[in-house]
Amino acid sequence: MYQYTVVQWLFFFYFYCFAGWCIESSYVSIRTKKLTNRGFMRGPFLPLYGSGGIMMLVVSMPFQDSIIKTYLAGCVGATILEYITGVAMEALFKIRYWDYSNQKFNFQGHVCLKTTLSWGGLTILMTEIVHVPVENLVLSIPDRTLAIVTWILTVVIAADFALSFKAAIDLRNILIKMELAKLELIRIQKSLDVIFSSVNAGWENYKEEWENRKEEWESRKEGVLAKKDAITEGLSVRIEDLKSGIEGKLTSIKNAIQTKPAEYLESVREELAELKTKYAVNLENRKQLSGLKDFFQRDMLRSNPGMTSVRFKEALEELKNNVSNKKQK
Repeated sequence: MYQYTVVQWLFFFYFYCFAGWCIESSYVSIRTKKLTNRGFMRGPFLPLYGSGGIMMLVVSMPFQDSIIKTYLAGCVGATILEYITGVAMEALFKIRYWDYSNQKFNFQGHVCLKTTLSWGGLTILMTEIVHVPVENLVLSIPDRTLAIVTWILTVVIAADFALSFKAAIDLRNILIKMELAKLELIRIQKSLDVIFSSVNAGWENYKEEWENRKEEWESRKEGVLAKKDAITEGLSVRIEDLKSGIEGKLTSIKNAIQTKPAEYLESVREELAELKTKYAVNLENRKQLSGLKDFFQRDMLRSNPGMTSVRFKEALEELKNNVSNKKQK
């Protein structure tokens, strides 16, 4: 049984955070052929590995006399930890920092059979080989020295985590705002579709259509819209296709009104002018948001090139491309 003080447990956690960062950053750097600082935090620490290391020690304690039980405990314990961490991070940040959706026998993309089996082997490696010299090293350090080093690390890592957490929250908010801007463009396109179809149908049908749509337009101005339908459509329509469609409709409607200006109400012109203004404003807002001026946010995207988002897939890819292009320049 492992019997450590709180300071020793903390130091083990930090040690395995650092070891995990070394392993993963080296692996990704070799694979991508460029230096990569992996992980959620900016410093050389990966909390998931630290948590995983401590978890392996804890779950293996009752089964130290059986390698098979240690293996199974590691499989179950690490998989639960990885799943809870993945679900929590996606719920909070709207982003997946790892995704096993392309792996066989995965569950919701957060865990998969391959990694589960690997966790079991790593638990045996950890308890039987890795932790033994690490334990001897830590226990050989004088308590006072270990305490000072551990509390210094605690302050540094806590500050790093706070900055990284804020950057992740800000990144989430940018994705949400980009999606809201896109949804507003969809609303603009729907309004233009009504005007365009009515213009083609002629004045009498247009006047009737105008009266039928007045209440809907007023509700839209107040922000009352069927959000579920808008979000579903927003996920399926590419922003470039949306821009092309809106600009095409604006040109067609403008040409029709210029051909027979007397047939269209002044209120139609006002509505069209308002829609054009909203279109320009939302495009500019989305462009400003995707510029990503904050260093920590850009660095987070560079450090996690494999991050994905189910709901904000297009917006996230746009941010990643912009960050990549800026780095090349």
